[in-house]
Amino acid sequence: MASHNRIPMIAGNWKMHLVSKEAADLAAAIKKGLDPALKHEVLLAPTFTNLHAVHAALAGSRVILSSQDVAWEEKGAFTGAVSPSQVKDAGCTHAIIGHSERRKIFLETDAVVNLKVKAAIKNGIVPVLCIGETLEERESGRTFKVLETQLNGAFAGITAAEASKAVIAYEPVWAIGTGKTATPAQAQEAHLFVRGQMEKIYGKAWAEAVRVLYGGSVKAENVDELMAQPDIDGALVGGESLKADKFLRVIHYQAAPVK
Repeated sequence: MASHNRIPMIAGNWKMHLVSKEAADLAAAIKKGLDPALKHEVLLAPTFTNLHAVHAALAGSRVILSSQDVAWEEKGAFTGAVSPSQVKDAGCTHAIIGHSERRKIFLETDAVVNLKVKAAIKNGIVPVLCIGETLEERESGRTFKVLETQLNGAFAGITAAEASKAVIAYEPVWAIGTGKTATPAQAQEAHLFVRGQMEKIYGKAWAEAVRVLYGGSVKAENVDELMAQPDIDGALVGGESLKADKFLRVIHYQAAPVK
């Protein structure tokens, strides 16, 4: 079970799905289904075009609105890009940065991710930094090296104070849509490594406070077991977050501490 000092976060990444009415309806259903006594944080990340509609649908709730990406520039001739101030204007307080699909499909490097993290922080947006290894990297025993490189790259030139609100999401790329799933023990091992690596960068107190979410085929069926791991502080959920009933079950997980 996550440390009592770290508030769990359940995040829904809607990827390139839904038009604005569908997104608003889904957000409203999730808002309505939340237990009023819920202590942990819930985050929704719709596409850029749906941010306004979802922001309106979430009015009066504590649900966090996040963009799925953000540009590293403030403004200018960057066709197709959306700046930190623009996502903030649409109601976002958070931005997902460095998702495996951005790295793999859009060829984003650690240097680009670093620029985006810096731009988010500068604009008061909380970065939800994604890291993770591919199947080839895991099978060749390079998991920890990849995570170390991605973390060092993402936080280069950023002080502990600047990065204090950052959230890290570990997503084993090989467990996304491949039929392969990380066991809770494998996920815990990676999360523990991430925390150890962040301790090297920013010190023990920072590392113990940072929230590390798990992303990689999180479902209603496996969330309880995952959330019972001591270093898993939440989940970054893909497909399952597009179904209100399923996502509400993930949000209201029942994690018993591992014996």
